[in-house]
Amino acid sequence: MSVLEQAQAAEKASFRLASASTEAKNRALAGIAETIDKNRGRILAENLKDQEQARKTGLKDSLIKRLVLSEAKIDQIVESVRDVERLEDPVGKTLIARELDDGLVLRKKSVPIGVIGVIFESRPDALVQISTLCVNSGNAVILKGGSEALHSNRVLFDLIREGAEASDPVFRGALHLVETREQIGELLELDRWIDLVIPRGSNELVRRIQESTRIPVLGHAEGICHLYVDRHADLGMAVDVAFDAKCQYPAVCNAIETLLVHRDLAERYLPRLAERLKGVELRGDERTRAVIPAKAASEADWRTEYLDLILSIRVVDSLEEAVDHINTHSSHHTDAIVTGDEQTARRFLSEVDSSSVMWNCSTRFADGFRYGLGAEVGISTGKIHARGPVGLEGLTSTKFILEGSGQIVAQYAGGGRSFTHRDLPPQDPPGEGVQGRDR
Repeated sequence: MSVLEQAQAAEKASFRLASASTEAKNRALAGIAETIDKNRGRILAENLKDQEQARKTGLKDSLIKRLVLSEAKIDQIVESVRDVERLEDPVGKTLIARELDDGLVLRKKSVPIGVIGVIFESRPDALVQISTLCVNSGNAVILKGGSEALHSNRVLFDLIREGAEASDPVFRGALHLVETREQIGELLELDRWIDLVIPRGSNELVRRIQESTRIPVLGHAEGICHLYVDRHADLGMAVDVAFDAKCQYPAVCNAIETLLVHRDLAERYLPRLAERLKGVELRGDERTRAVIPAKAASEADWRTEYLDLILSIRVVDSLEEAVDHINTHSSHHTDAIVTGDEQTARRFLSEVDSSSVMWNCSTRFADGFRYGLGAEVGISTGKIHARGPVGLEGLTSTKFILEGSGQIVAQYAGGGRSFTHRDLPPQDPPGEGVQGRDR
């Protein structure tokens, strides 16, 4: 089947999925979990082929680590599917209910987006997360994984499709997999059939996708995250938070790349931090280097996502200077403040223009699972539609439903009748339920 034919089949399936019951979606998710659980040996055998090929081609150890599956990892994958099954169905919720006039009622309801194309790298477990989130949100999906996980992606996809389609015919044609680089180009041309593209991977991948399609793209190209240590910060807390935000897992988008320190704390805080950050390469401005040993930071350092044990540090004179630095150099992903002063914290939280802002905690919390979203298809730093970690609700759109009793606009245009515009409780009509189904 060509990419065009897959997209056309996905579109047809998406129309059916829009009214799929919660019960049907939960059966599909249960079927997926069971099918994966019963085929562990097959999954591990295919994953071993990918590992062997990755070592032959000289793939970085860090990428091989993300590629490897094990019995414990499969346990996690199966449980993640069951976690998604336990999440509330995001589709069919009444968000607004409004009486326009007697017998004329408007409702705004959540609906699936339709057909989603997801292009991701390295991790085969990402395929499972994305597929199951799309199943639960009633979206058809076309998946393209990294070539380094070809065999793992193929077997997992086959098992997911088998589990879903065996549970209910509504899922036939809803899940598709493409495997070659050439097919990515074909997929990105299909704006007539694909409603949204979500890239998950390197900056280069995301930028290439954003620049190569007319399809709306949800994602982020960089994670240039900051931590500001305010003059009212508890020093011990500030050291712990900075260490976690930089070192707990440096090769991810929500790890900090720049630390800003108020001048009143610099001489007391920076030496303690440097002692804790042994093994981290520090790059500082002139005032930082006057307090601790560090390489000179260049202007480019403030705009660099290291994804490594490297941290740039700048001493600032005020909250205003810290906020200005962040809004100027941040990728608007995740930025945090450590302070004991609530007024300062509230200003930071309202004035920093990022998809996640935090007070007295690590930027590493910016994650779909940690936010209680169950899982995520990615993180968006854009301001249209979904922003921040994107889980089930981010995979829905809305539509208006107007129910009348013969009203026509001429009755109102002539002044004979007037609108009441009376807000009603945002609930479904009696007997309808979410998407007309039992929950």
